[in-house]
Amino acid sequence: MLLQVAIAAFALLEVTNVVTLYVAPGSRKANGVGVFTAWEASKADPDVHAFVRYLVYWVAGTKLIFLGLLFVILLTAPERTTIAAAGVLAISIASFFWRLFPLARRMDRDGRLVPAGYSTVLGVMIGAMVAVLGLGAAIAALTA
Repeated sequence: MLLQVAIAAFALLEVTNVVTLYVAPGSRKANGVGVFTAWEASKADPDVHAFVRYLVYWVAGTKLIFLGLLFVILLTAPERTTIAAAGVLAISIASFFWRLFPLARRMDRDGRLVPAGYSTVLGVMIGAMVAVLGLGAAIAALTA
């Protein structure tokens, strides 16, 4: 099923993000937080940096939970559940545009993201994920 391939590809991308967040959180690749100038600035205050690291690891742990659920869906779920899961993934990922994208865009405009324009790249990448999963779920639902 093509939808399972799309979900698996998304899950693989997220696995790289989790590894990066746990092993090299300051990276500028794979959703590392090194793109935020505040990451380096937080190191000047041990309390703030400890809190920032906690939040980064919390995000990584949350991603692990949902990755585990994705793998269970991929390995055991009937087609109908897989279609519904892809639709829910698309909707939940799209929530990025409600709160996170405006913040990233503002930080980008203020020169607090490196490289400049990162918010646009992130927005396009996340928009593409939403489109692939959403369209895939819609097409699969209509042809099931």
